[in-house]
Amino acid sequence: MIPRDHPRPGLTQELEKHNATVILQQLPLLSTMQNQPAGLLGSLVNSVMSYIVWLKVTSANIRQLQVYPSEDYQELMVTIPLDMVAGFNTPLIKTIVQMHMETEAQAVIQVQASKGTPTRLIVSDCSSSHRSLRISLLNKLSFLVNPLAKKVTDLLMPALPDMVREELCPVIEAAFDDMYADLLRLVTAPVALNPGSLQFDLLSPAIDGDVIQFNLVASLVNSEGKVSKWFNGSAGFLTVPTLDSIPVRLIVKYDLVNAAVASLLPPEEFLVLLDYVLPKLARQLKSSISAFNAKAASQLEATQMVKIRTQKSPEILLSQDEARVAQVIQLEVFATEKAHHPLFTLGIEAFSEALFYNSGDRFVLSFKGISSDRIHLMNSGIQLFNPELLKDVVTDILAAVLLPTQNGKLRPGLTMSMMKALGFPEVVWSLTKNALVVTPVSW
Repeated sequence: MIPRDHPRPGLTQELEKHNATVILQQLPLLSTMQNQPAGLLGSLVNSVMSYIVWLKVTSANIRQLQVYPSEDYQELMVTIPLDMVAGFNTPLIKTIVQMHMETEAQAVIQVQASKGTPTRLIVSDCSSSHRSLRISLLNKLSFLVNPLAKKVTDLLMPALPDMVREELCPVIEAAFDDMYADLLRLVTAPVALNPGSLQFDLLSPAIDGDVIQFNLVASLVNSEGKVSKWFNGSAGFLTVPTLDSIPVRLIVKYDLVNAAVASLLPPEEFLVLLDYVLPKLARQLKSSISAFNAKAASQLEATQMVKIRTQKSPEILLSQDEARVAQVIQLEVFATEKAHHPLFTLGIEAFSEALFYNSGDRFVLSFKGISSDRIHLMNSGIQLFNPELLKDVVTDILAAVLLPTQNGKLRPGLTMSMMKALGFPEVVWSLTKNALVVTPVSW
């Protein structure tokens, strides 16, 4: 659940921050009616004003925004329903005459692209439609006041939409500008790595149906604060279903996922005294070698050593149904820890299952299982042999040595700063072709 007081970048919230309801309560109903043009309407004003002591909005509320695409899908149409109660006092009766007024403000959101300036979203038009205005009396009136109330309604019908447009539309435009700036700040929050970080910036906004899409560009920053790699336009994008704090969806492309993995798991080397650390596997290795070369197996002493070297960082392969980890590994077997040359060197193409899950507010990746799909004999100091004969024991060694070390480095995970900044502490992960999809948990 999201705390009720957690700030989120919604247009309704920004309108509240800009005192939109206060502005509605201060609409100059009486003075606007008094300034109606001369003629038939002017005579109506004169007949009404002599019976009105005061007239004002007593309460105002902004209801749930409605967002839908334009006919050409190039703009977003935002409807802002307004609910107001107004009252007027007349010497004809002792009580206040109350009227319920419902109307709408409409704003058009466009993508503005100007040469030399960043592409951005703007409010290109704001208006209030006379057709959306409804005024009804809230209390039963005497036959003396009914005609007066009808005349007041007749004067407000043309005047109120113009007042809303003149008084509220500038506030809507300012609120949207502030919301847009806040949203950009939140969606570009950096993700800390160890070492370094992922930095985000807006490449371009776009309107896709009834959602706003932010195409983000990312850069990998090293521990010294220098950019070590750019992801031009392939970093992913963020979609915002409406302008009013509905959950977002973040799509992260595979190259950005692999950049984060590469930062956490650079190529490295492991040295293992197998007989001391994993004696069962040491015996299994010796038995497997003796099956094709008993003399080589007899050279393995208590200090026999296995060297495992990852040739490059693991690569995450994403598809609609699964996430896999591909690794290219070099494994060398030494008869003793003092031996200068290995008995043999194997090249291994290995695969694991990639698991994505949440731990608190952190995103964690782990590798499950490992298979030595292809094993190549790179060089041999004993004799040529079929490396497939060692497949089982090599797989067991990698599972016992390599995977725990890698998962230990991945275990701290990444703080989901972007989603957390947007007010969504919990997310779920799903897969699509060549991308991860991050969706906040419904509240």
